[in-house]
Amino acid sequence: MATAELMVGVVLERRRAISPWAEHLWLPAAVLPGAPDMPAGTPLGMTETGERFFAGNHALALHRTDTSTYRDNLATSAPRVWVALRTSGDGAMPVVAGVTCDPAEGESYTEAGDDIVEHVAMVPELAALLAGFVAEHHVERAFVKRRRRDWAGSEADDTA
Repeated sequence: MATAELMVGVVLERRRAISPWAEHLWLPAAVLPGAPDMPAGTPLGMTETGERFFAGNHALALHRTDTSTYRDNLATSAPRVWVALRTSGDGAMPVVAGVTCDPAEGESYTEAGDDIVEHVAMVPELAALLAGFVAEHHVERAFVKRRRRDWAGSEADDTA
């Protein structure tokens, strides 16, 4: 269960593909804190690489148990947000399947196989909100190495 949910706006970019099998491709371009008041699919303008669209507002769930990975993400020179996109196959704008600041969860999005999973730079405002969440909820947990059990019921003998 999430400890907190932040509403974020996701921006996608449609780029011309250099491929005989597709005319264009969709990639996440930005994740913005807050919930902009505009409908999904709103064109946001052209860039050097393609055309940007607002994909809609999405909940970014933050969990107390993941604060160590959030902290590690924030400690890098370029904190990231992972976005998973689910395409319909007809070239239409994909649906945002997930948004996370946890690198491990971002990697788990790739397990579905067909989703587009990319990371985008975390904007400073979102980094500040995430840092506040980590400061409020992080609990340092000591590493405890477990002792190996001998499943045969006796101590292992390496002298034989």
